Amino acid sequence: MEKHWLFRYRLYHLPFWVMYHYAWWVVSYGDPLRAANSILFTPHAVEFAFYVVFQAVAVYFNLYYLIPHYLQKGKNAAYMGYLALTLVTATLCIVGGYYLIPAPSDLCFWGFVGKVLPSTIASMTLAMSIKLAKHWMKTKERQQLLEKEKLETELRFLRNQFNPHFLFNSINSIFFLIHKNPDVASASLAKFSELLRHQLYECNEHHIPLDKEINFLENFIELEKLRQNKNTRIQVHFTDKPVSQLTIAPFILMTFIENAFKHVSGNEANWINIYLELEGETLVFRVSNSTTDKACSEYSGIGLQNAKRRLDLLYPNAYCLEIKESTDHFSIQLQITSFSGNAVETLPLAI
Repeated sequence: MEKHWLFRYRLYHLPFWVMYHYAWWVVSYGDPLRAANSILFTPHAVEFAFYVVFQAVAVYFNLYYLIPHYLQKGKNAAYMGYLALTLVTATLCIVGGYYLIPAPSDLCFWGFVGKVLPSTIASMTLAMSIKLAKHWMKTKERQQLLEKEKLETELRFLRNQFNPHFLFNSINSIFFLIHKNPDVASASLAKFSELLRHQLYECNEHHIPLDKEINFLENFIELEKLRQNKNTRIQVHFTDKPVSQLTIAPFILMTFIENAFKHVSGNEANWINIYLELEGETLVFRVSNSTTDKACSEYSGIGLQNAKRRLDLLYPNAYCLEIKESTDHFSIQLQITSFSGNAVETLPLAI
């Protein structure tokens, strides 16, 4: 639903700035009625309007242009320079309003500046304080949601992935390998142990090193290969670029891989393709598998909804998820832009 123009252009902020400046005039006059009379019925109305309009312009130019384009991108020197220029420009515009009304003879240009500049700085400081407070509250709320979502996800994975059926099949496969191929059995047991350790001990943070998550996925895939029939063709590509400095939310990729193995078709020509690569600052992740209409319908349910929910919380405005399904295959492509793994900390500021 399209927002009303009053909210789309944030014009509802205007009464706030009118009351804010009126409060200062009340302090200056010492009488609310005298202040209102001066604003409404004397030439000082021009002066008041200049304060409201040009300080509001300076405030929003700082909040919606300077901060996103310079401060949030680490261009601190440029931000301070443009901020100072904005302060000076707004001050000079407001000072011009004094020359449109009769002014006290003892006040000169620099006297006007001495009044206007501190007032403009105070307005911009107040606006930034409000914005930062809202940002902090939204970040806190999101972190609480993430904590709840993380706990629910961990419990769901412990139920679904390490349920008795999964444990039995994995252990049973390794047991038969002990007699058939002891070396492979030993390697599989090590992978199984690493899988359990990662689940239980290494994913207690909001973000973990990407190389650890890749190692976890590789171990999971190797164990799943033991359970698949010989007709399943599995192709896996994980990036060989250095990723030890990058982090990612645990299990954010696992959902798609797990479901590919869960819903892969049982036909003779069944297949699973998994691809993960870094392209510049973008993480590209693709999973596709052969499937059936029933499996496709199941996969499109709550599991996918939960995955999208976590992406919305963890990487707001920083990911693109494409889903394609047909009668014989299902595929997803996930792109996380400006990938650093800490997108949750870059909650967009909004007043």
